[in-house]
Amino acid sequence: MATTLTKKELGGVVRLARAERGLSWAKIAASIGKDPVWTVAALLGQHPLSAADAATVASLLDLDDEAVAVLQMMPYRGSDATMATDPTIYRFHEALAVYGPAIKELIHEEFGDGIMSAINFQLSVQRRPDPGGDRVVVTFDGKFLDYAWKHSTQEVSG
Repeated sequence: MATTLTKKELGGVVRLARAERGLSWAKIAASIGKDPVWTVAALLGQHPLSAADAATVASLLDLDDEAVAVLQMMPYRGSDATMATDPTIYRFHEALAVYGPAIKELIHEEFGDGIMSAINFQLSVQRRPDPGGDRVVVTFDGKFLDYAWKHSTQEVSG
């Protein structure tokens, strides 16, 4: 079966179906036993679902067989450039533009030369009550990966 629906297009279908059925993202995540942030990212096209999870989601949202197949496809990860204009997403770009160099310096000071993995990674979004207005708490939790430079021991002959 050839699919005509892209993962990005399916993300829109999923958002509409979820809203029409009055389902929370948390309920959908619980139905497949996955973290809510990961589940939303997957349903918006950033991760593949297993066949069983895709079937469960399709049943909840009344999606067809094509949608089940697309949910299982390997994605092209990353945001669409037009998404950066969304005010919520833009604020993350802005925060990283302002604080990214400081975060990088602090990671290097604490861990050494390396990076935070976005593959071996967890993300949480929580609400924290505050008298001045509720706060959004976003936690990035990634494994530290040091740069391991390998040098060839073979001699280069000319």
